[in-house]
Amino acid sequence: MRGILATGTVVLVLLGCGNHLWWLAAVALLYLYATHGRGSPGTAPPAAPATPPDSYRTYRERRDRQAGWERRYRRERPAEARRQEQEKGRP
Repeated sequence: MRGILATGTVVLVLLGCGNHLWWLAAVALLYLYATHGRGSPGTAPPAAPATPPDSYRTYRERRDRQAGWERRYRRERPAEARRQEQEKGRP
């Protein structure tokens, strides 16, 4: 597969000396190879860890961290926090 792509790219670059559309075709070919052509088609994604990543403990830590950031934001920017609360209350 790599040999075919390399040969095709070289041919398109050589043809591109007279026509710039061939340069674009070579770039498009390399882009498609870079995004879709790597690895064999039968490769599976890596296995997930045995423990679930979003257990209640991690959720609670994330929630507490977010609440701390929100308290800090309200403390450091009281006018902005008041404005946001007023906008939240409007229909």
